[in-house]
Amino acid sequence: MGETQANPSHAGALDLHVALSPTRPARSLQDALRDAVLDGRLAPGTRLPAGRALAADLGVARGTVADAYAQLAAEGWLESRVGAGTWVAHRVVGPTAAPAPAAPRRLPLDLRAGIPDPTGFPRGPWLAAARRALADAPDAGLGYLDPRGVLPLRAALAAYLGRARGVRTDADRTVVTHGFADLLALVARALAARGARRVAVEQYGHGAHRAVLRAAGLDVVALPVDDGGADVAALDVARVDAVLLTPAHQFPTGVPLSPARRGALVAWAARTGATVVEDDYDGELRYDRRAVGALQALAPDHVVYAGTASKALAPGVGLAWGAVPAGLLDDVVAQRRVLGGSPDGVGQLTLARFLADHEYDRAVRRARARYRTRRERLAAVVAEHLPGCRLRGLPAGLQAVLELPAGADEDAVVARAARDGLDLLPLGAYAVDASMADPSPRGSGSTGRTARDARAPAVVVGYGAPRDHQVERAFDALVRAVRPVAARARGT
Repeated sequence: MGETQANPSHAGALDLHVALSPTRPARSLQDALRDAVLDGRLAPGTRLPAGRALAADLGVARGTVADAYAQLAAEGWLESRVGAGTWVAHRVVGPTAAPAPAAPRRLPLDLRAGIPDPTGFPRGPWLAAARRALADAPDAGLGYLDPRGVLPLRAALAAYLGRARGVRTDADRTVVTHGFADLLALVARALAARGARRVAVEQYGHGAHRAVLRAAGLDVVALPVDDGGADVAALDVARVDAVLLTPAHQFPTGVPLSPARRGALVAWAARTGATVVEDDYDGELRYDRRAVGALQALAPDHVVYAGTASKALAPGVGLAWGAVPAGLLDDVVAQRRVLGGSPDGVGQLTLARFLADHEYDRAVRRARARYRTRRERLAAVVAEHLPGCRLRGLPAGLQAVLELPAGADEDAVVARAARDGLDLLPLGAYAVDASMADPSPRGSGSTGRTARDARAPAVVVGYGAPRDHQVERAFDALVRAVRPVAARARGT
C-alpha cells in the first residue's frame, strides 16, 4: 500500500497524509479518512482539501475523491455544502479522552526565590515594539543571524548597560543568548577549550548553574559566603581558572560583595589572568537606595558581565546578554557556532525597539515599585507575627532570607508549608554539597563541615511569584508554617 502526502501548494489544500492501495484507491481513501477522524488526526471542524486538489496530489481520478467524500458524508463522518467545501462533522466523536484530573483542593502558592510575577509583563508596549520592529526591519534582519545577536539589540544593550549599570562595553563585545544558563554554558565551554579545569562558585546559589559548569568539564569548588559576600581571599588557595559570583545581590542570601572584596577580586583576576563571571540577575531591583554598580566596570578585560530580561520583564522573553572581554569573545562566539540555536531574530529586534523607546526603563521602574511594596509588606508581617525571626539581606530583588531562632528545624517549616499548599525552600537547598565545601585543590570536604553546620537555620522567601491577589494569602501561610516551629525553638 502506497503512502502519499497531499501537496499544500494547491489553492485551498490541506497537507494531508493518507495511505492508498494501488488496486483499490477509492476504498482505501475512504478507510484512510475514516481512520484519521477516529484517531483524532482530523479533528471535528477540520476543512478538507478540495476534491480536485486532493485528486491531483494523490494521482487519482477526481471522481474517486468525490465518491469517497460522498460516502463518508452519507455515513456522517463528513459534512459538505456546495460552494462552502467539505469538513469533518462535529457530531463525530474521536477516541475517548482520558478523564480530566480532579481539581486541586487549593491553589498552590509559590514563595520560591527569584521567580517574577508574569502578570506584570507590559503586553501593550511589547506588542507596539514588535510591530514597529517588524515594520522597520530590513530583509537581512530576518535572515541568518550574527552569532552574537542582531546588531540593533547589541547596540541598544551596550548603551543601556553603560547608562544604567555602569558596564563598559560596546556592540561588538555584547553577546545575546537564550538566558543566563545559555551564556554560562558558552563561557564555560570556551574556558574549558582554553585549558581551564576548576571554577569557584559561591557557597549558596543555583544548583542548575553548577550543573552547567560541570557539564562543560569543569570541577566546581565553593567559596564561603558571609555578611561581606563571597570570601574571595579563598581564591588564592583554590587555584581556580574562573569564578562565578552574584556580587550586587548574592543569590539567595541577599548580601552584596563588600567594596574591599571587590577590589581584592579584580586584583586577583588581573594577577592570575582568571575570568570572573558576574551574574547581575536582579541588579536593577534595589529598593533602599541607588543600585550597586556592575563589578565589570572595575576590570572589563577580566569580567564577563551577564544580565537578563527575566526579572524586569518575564522569563518567557527568553533573552539574556553578556558583555564579554575582548580576549574571550572569539572563543565564546566559536562555541555559539558549534552549539547553534541563537535566539530568534524577531524577538531580538523587538527588545531592541523596546530599549530604544525607553520602555525597558519604564518596565524596570514598575517592577521596582511593585516588588518594593511586597518586600516592605513581608518585613512588616515578620516583625508583627514572627517573634525571634528576622529578615536578612538587602532590600532588593525578589527574595529575602528569613532567619529562624537557633535550634529551629528549617525542614519542618518547609514540610508544614507544603501541607498548606505553599512552595517554599530552606536555605540549605541552595548550598553546595559538602563534597565541594573545601576550596583547596588537594581534596574535597576535608574541613568536615557542611554549609549548614556554620549558619543559623533559615528559609528563603521569594515574594515575586504570587499574583497580587495571592500575596497576603501566601504570607499568611508562611506565618502558619514558621510560627509553631520557631516557638518550639524558643521554648515558648
